[in-house]
Amino acid sequence: MSSVLQKFYDAFIEKDAEEMVDNYHPDIRFEDPAFGVLHGKDAADMWRMLCKNGKDLQVTYDIIQEDEHKGIVQWEAKYTFSRTGRQVHNKVLAKFRIRNGLIINHEDSFNLKVWAKQAMGFMGLLFGGTAFFKEKLRKNTHRLLRSFQQKSLKS
Repeated sequence: MSSVLQKFYDAFIEKDAEEMVDNYHPDIRFEDPAFGVLHGKDAADMWRMLCKNGKDLQVTYDIIQEDEHKGIVQWEAKYTFSRTGRQVHNKVLAKFRIRNGLIINHEDSFNLKVWAKQAMGFMGLLFGGTAFFKEKLRKNTHRLLRSFQQKSLKS
């Protein structure tokens, strides 16, 4: 029988956002350096947006630890950053809390400066580690998420 984390990441590999979010508890709390903290539908819609827009997205993962209450996964994503056309290879450490067989808390961590250098080149290298960059990135990701959600409502 597949574990909740295996089902989540196998669905991510297939870009099957609906299967991914089926493994989330309705009260999910997600956090990462790019989006900050998202809850519930916003967290689910983030995956829907990333899977829909990730045309060349390739994901690999390794479950480091998992029991009925928690888990740790190392995963990697390779994709083209759409704004610049630059190739990104992001290495992520994910920590999970699990309740009643569903993911209730999901925290992804990665080096934002390394990501920014890959995604944005020299400017990312210069500013990727600053609080200003992180705040601007989060405002942009939230704007993109709201736009995606508005378009989804119209569909």
